[in-house]
Amino acid sequence: MNTFANISGRIPAGVYKLLLVVATVIWGLSFVVMKDAVDVLEPAYLIGFRFLATGLILAAVFWRRMPRAFEKDYLIKGMILGVLCFLAFWVQTIGLDNTTPGKNAFLTATYCVIVPFAWWAIARKRPTAFNLIAAVLAVAGIGLVSLTGALEELSMGYGDFMTLVSALLFAIHIVYVSKFSETNDVLVLTVMQFVVGGVLGIAYGACFETLPPVSALTPGFFWNMAYLVIFASCVALVIQNVALAHVPPAQASLFLSLESVFGVLFSVLLYNEQITSRLLLGFALIFGAIVISETFPLKRKVPQEEESEQPAARAARAADALE
Repeated sequence: MNTFANISGRIPAGVYKLLLVVATVIWGLSFVVMKDAVDVLEPAYLIGFRFLATGLILAAVFWRRMPRAFEKDYLIKGMILGVLCFLAFWVQTIGLDNTTPGKNAFLTATYCVIVPFAWWAIARKRPTAFNLIAAVLAVAGIGLVSLTGALEELSMGYGDFMTLVSALLFAIHIVYVSKFSETNDVLVLTVMQFVVGGVLGIAYGACFETLPPVSALTPGFFWNMAYLVIFASCVALVIQNVALAHVPPAQASLFLSLESVFGVLFSVLLYNEQITSRLLLGFALIFGAIVISETFPLKRKVPQEEESEQPAARAARAADALE
């Protein structure tokens, strides 16, 4: 752990931000891949098998670190992250099964606006006026993207609503990853998160879902699962959790919001999703809300002496900029 901390401490913050962008490209494509995979395997089973496979692979890679996973502190925090991660991805997958990949991607991105409020609830850091303005813009954008029909009979699709619930869960998960990584090995917590999430998914699937027939398990399905396990989980989620230990949560979520842009891009290119002027305006309002919520408060508050602090401490102090 000390070796990892020494190496990571010498890496410029810009590198972690660039890695977050790489993760968003991977996740952007995963919206289309998940849409195909969930047509074969029901949501809880899909998340369960994906996470358990990821956890076992990462446990083998980081096996020297894993003995501390049995310490009480790690067990509690690993369980919390595992439950949050499973619920977020499971609910998001349910939403994806009932809406388009592009809408699912953009509505998921609203977690970036929710993060300051989640931090307020968990760490007692009050959001700024910028956060409130951003929330109003986000609500307007969500309405344009999700609500259909005439004004007197507006309705929100089930898939859109579930995606918004997943955005709330993702925001809470991001806050807890940032908080726990200040005092714990984030790689160990990441492995535990996947193992716990995988067990929960398979357990729920065994009780309430049905496994597909063998004939449905085509080579294309296994390629999709391989992408979700290796790239969207092993690579992208490890990048996210490690970066959250070195980039302030609010600033990191701004970079992570690019996931929605790539999600729509891949949905248009590969899923033939149609982009209307109403959707574009809604997307623009949501993305504008993200930029306002995550950029202006940080510019106003970050102290100069922060540059000399260790990465984890710097992330904790930058979070205070939301107050």
